[in-house]
Amino acid sequence: MEGPLTDQAESGTGPGATGDDAHRRKFLVIVDGTPECRVALRYATRRALHTNGIVSLLYVIEPAGLQHWRGVEEIMREEARDEAESVLHDMAREVNRIAGLTPELVIREGKRREQLISLLEEDPEISILVLAAGTGKEGPGPLVSALAGQMSGSFRVPITVVPGSLSDGQIDALT
Repeated sequence: MEGPLTDQAESGTGPGATGDDAHRRKFLVIVDGTPECRVALRYATRRALHTNGIVSLLYVIEPAGLQHWRGVEEIMREEARDEAESVLHDMAREVNRIAGLTPELVIREGKRREQLISLLEEDPEISILVLAAGTGKEGPGPLVSALAGQMSGSFRVPITVVPGSLSDGQIDALT
C-alpha cells in the first residue's frame, strides 16, 4: 500500500483474493472525510469479507477556486493529492484491520458526483455503491440525497444507504 497512487485503481490482493476479481462483488465507498464515511467503510468491508468480495475506495479531489498564478495552483493540486493519498492509505489500513483485505484505491479530480457517475460507467466490476447518511440536522447529505433520490433509478448498480449513526457492533450484527 505504500508509495504514490495513480489515477488507476490498485487491485485488491489480500487474504481471500482468488486472482479472479472480475467475478467478485465489488463494494464502492466514497471517501469524503465525513464521520459517516467510516460507517460506510465498515459496512462495505464487512459485506466484502462475508461475500468474498472486494472494497474499492474513491477519493475525489474537488476543484479549487480560480487561481491567478499557475505555480500556486500546481502547489495546491500537489497538496490536495498528498492529502488524498494519506486519507486513502488510512482508510485502506482500516479495511485491512477489519477484514484482512487490501482495497482498490482510486483518486479522481473534478466534481464528486460527476466523477462517481463516470467511475460507475467505466468499471463494470462495481456491483454495489455503499453510502452512509449524515446524522446532522442538515439531513442525509447532498450526495446521499441526490444519488438515493432522483438519480437512483439511473444507476446500473444498487445503492446501499447505511444510517450514519450505527455503531461498529450494530454494523457487525447487520453483516
